[in-house]
Amino acid sequence: MTATTTDLFLAGKIAIQQPAHGFRAGLDTVLLAAALPAREDDNLLEFGSGAGAGSLCVASRVPACRVTGVEIDPDLIALSTGNAVANGFGDRLRFVEGDILGGAGCMQQNFDHVFMNPPFYPPRGATSPDVAIARAKQDGGRLRDWIRAGLKRVRPGGTFTAILRADRLPEALAEMSDGGIAIFPVWPRADEPAHRVILRAVKGSRSSSALLPGLVVHGRGETFTPEADAVMRGGALLALSNRRR
Repeated sequence: MTATTTDLFLAGKIAIQQPAHGFRAGLDTVLLAAALPAREDDNLLEFGSGAGAGSLCVASRVPACRVTGVEIDPDLIALSTGNAVANGFGDRLRFVEGDILGGAGCMQQNFDHVFMNPPFYPPRGATSPDVAIARAKQDGGRLRDWIRAGLKRVRPGGTFTAILRADRLPEALAEMSDGGIAIFPVWPRADEPAHRVILRAVKGSRSSSALLPGLVVHGRGETFTPEADAVMRGGALLALSNRRR
């Protein structure tokens, strides 16, 4: 196991051990968790669960929900399992080793909500010499496979949610044939282009899709806007999270 750090999320409500180097959970992870319309007793599936930060953020907000995280790296499975126990969620969270694109045992069932922060850097330029970083960030041209695999595991009426680089939006939408798609832009600052989008689809929905107002993350300097601070520190939901159809 490589060196780890202890990082706090949701104003210290959650403490996560995660690798000191390589892919590390941060803003994207918290935003993704805040986009889920999960309720008590819902059953959720996270693809690429890493050290478990996303699943833990959901569990801390939604009493009695159950989350299964699938992760290919056995070291991260050990970390996420330990994080769940340390934060008091060992009875509601489980993390299993599996190749998402190759199929995993738990992926023979359907879930109320499936969510992911998949690798979304396109296969251009040099690949990181660190295998774990390359696997976590660079999709190898298989982003659409991730989307397709996630949608497959959503029960009828359930939701699929992903956070992506904004320039990968067309590829993701090409795989999402159901209606009721919510597109939620995330802007670094008010005068800059959106760098992330959160997509949510309701399986089997015939409702109209919507481009939502989105979120501006930073005001002056690196200070969060009040809206972003409410999510990052206060555990508030994003605006699309109360639009369950």
